[in-house]
Amino acid sequence: MDDKRKRLLDLIKESALSIGEITLSSGKKSSYYIDCRRITLDPEGAYLVAKILLDIFKEEGIDAVGGLTLGADPILGALAAVSFIEGEPISTFIVRKKSKKHGTKKEIEGSLKPGSRVAVVDDVATTGNSLMHVIDVVEKRDCEVRKVVVIVDREEGAKETIAERGYALESIFSRRELGV
Repeated sequence: MDDKRKRLLDLIKESALSIGEITLSSGKKSSYYIDCRRITLDPEGAYLVAKILLDIFKEEGIDAVGGLTLGADPILGALAAVSFIEGEPISTFIVRKKSKKHGTKKEIEGSLKPGSRVAVVDDVATTGNSLMHVIDVVEKRDCEVRKVVVIVDREEGAKETIAERGYALESIFSRRELGV
């Protein structure tokens, strides 16, 4: 494990992992919770996540990276900034849970051009439904999904859900690596 991943794992264990019963957004009950926004909204954590993702995307020819609001928002902001600083800017976009009912009725904020090669990201994956929503929106815009990556895979079905559509879910860490 390289230094960036080791430090990020330490941060997650120290700041984002809680033990105790909680209801997840999927409706499932869990004996632990991973609040990755505590990491992605932290300066060091945001930087580490962005650097690790840029390493993952390096050889993939990615034009744009997007994800579902709210979990992906800080990831995408950090990724856009760090990619620019490193001289290889990547466009980012945010997918709304539902299209706006007013104004331009946008489903996507940011720039996503038809034909783009895309990576889809999120903070934590449980069932994979949030990731699938983003994939559906991206595919409707004639874009090619090349990568699907999360910070933590809870290993509760997301990988299988994504695989059913022909994609591989990658994670920086799995539930087991967090020791839960």
